Amino acid sequence: MELKPSEVTSVLKKEIMDFQGSASSEKVGQVLAVGDGVARVYGLDDCMMSELIEFRGGVMGMALNLEEDNVGCVLLGDAASVREGDTVKSTGRVISVPTGDGLLGRVVDSLGKPMDGKGALAASDEDLRPIEQPAPSVVERAPVCEPLMTGIKAIDAMIPIGRGQRELIIGDRQTGKTALLIDAIINQQRTGGGDPNNPEQVLCVYVAIGQKQSTVVEVQQKLDENGALPYTIIVNAAASEEASMQFLAPYAGTAMAERFRDEGRHVLVVYDDLTKQAYAYRQVMLLLRRPPGREAYPGDVFNLHSRLLERSAKLADNAHELNPAYSKGGGSLTSLPVVETQEGDVSAYIPTNVISITDGQIFLEGDLFYAGVRPAVNVGISVSRVGGAAQTPAMKKVAGGLRINLAQFRELEAFSQFGSDLDAATQQTLNRGARLVEILKQGQYSPLPNAEQIVSIFAGTSGILDELEPDQVKEFESGLHEHMRSNHGDLMEKLDNWETKWDEGLESSVQAACETYREGFSA
Repeated sequence: MELKPSEVTSVLKKEIMDFQGSASSEKVGQVLAVGDGVARVYGLDDCMMSELIEFRGGVMGMALNLEEDNVGCVLLGDAASVREGDTVKSTGRVISVPTGDGLLGRVVDSLGKPMDGKGALAASDEDLRPIEQPAPSVVERAPVCEPLMTGIKAIDAMIPIGRGQRELIIGDRQTGKTALLIDAIINQQRTGGGDPNNPEQVLCVYVAIGQKQSTVVEVQQKLDENGALPYTIIVNAAASEEASMQFLAPYAGTAMAERFRDEGRHVLVVYDDLTKQAYAYRQVMLLLRRPPGREAYPGDVFNLHSRLLERSAKLADNAHELNPAYSKGGGSLTSLPVVETQEGDVSAYIPTNVISITDGQIFLEGDLFYAGVRPAVNVGISVSRVGGAAQTPAMKKVAGGLRINLAQFRELEAFSQFGSDLDAATQQTLNRGARLVEILKQGQYSPLPNAEQIVSIFAGTSGILDELEPDQVKEFESGLHEHMRSNHGDLMEKLDNWETKWDEGLESSVQAACETYREGFSA
């Protein structure tokens, strides 16, 4: 083939004319030392706190210690490929996770990467949010006054939870803490029919920290079977993950939840559990040579949990006018953190920290659990600091004396073990208390709507159950619910309405319906 100089010249001229030179600079450093999931890097003088740093092989790290001559990083992922002397690059962005509707129904890790084998997430770079965000200010918040129904009689009646509240779930291992959380998530299906596109639907985020993979898979299956997975995000930092991923998981889950809250939606986020997050944080901080304090935890372990839980709030309706970060006001973020105790010791370091941060606690007692009282709620030291403001008016009126009745029953039950001669009033209190305990028992994965809870508790507190044997109560209750739904549908619909007031007319209607069923009841 013959080349013509004129043609070559014209091609070269065109290439030269179209050439656009561009120069870019990268901030690079060098790994000084690496081990146990922690690396020390030299040369990143402009590094930010919590900045993402890229290591060899695509492994990412997060800057946690900004020291005079080096940066202490935790490695997020497989650290086996990182070697001393490797070159590292600064990314210039603080650690962020994807957010938005594309995460609903998915299982992701602490960095928002999918773990369920369902393909890539439907999220763009615009959907990334930093995992650390400032909490809403006082003027941007509204009082907690809307109920967040869990479907669990013992909680909705005596320890109510409101939208925007932080209610601690505390107890020993294997006392039903996770079961309570799953029931609360399943019950949110009633708010919007389980449709995540319904603006009334409460969305949920389940953050698993240090759990076995099999436990997380079981939670996913239960949520799927009960129709709760489509409106739920599962953030999984299992026990096999690095300690850094475990302590970051709650912040990642909160960032995902805040996206919905800032758009005017209602969100429930559960942290299962913060004790394991504290363990992971302690491990990372000791490896970074931060000075240990009480029980070897670093001095800022209180701040670790407080800056997380303070982000839960009910936003004011005009929050978007006060702060442009919110696209719409009126949203809420409710959190149910879990803390594990040892032998029921609520005075330990981490339990007392989280108790002082939250707006109340639900204490699950091992002795009650093993005695067959499930959920094993100890009414004596469980409390909601929001109280009746987070209850429907009908529930507030019906359950008003329930806590006192149970407390009297527990006290007299202990006293009656020492003597057999009891007066009629004491016998009556013991009999009714035993039936109240039975009526508050509830099976797993079976949360109840508001109307059925009110009917059950009314039957217990009004004396309708007094003539039954305790072992007949559960059968009576299930039959009563069916009777009320079949024959008094309009009355149950009225009780399901959050704004229905409990007056004499309503009370007499419910009492007459319950007594009619009791007269025809046979065990």
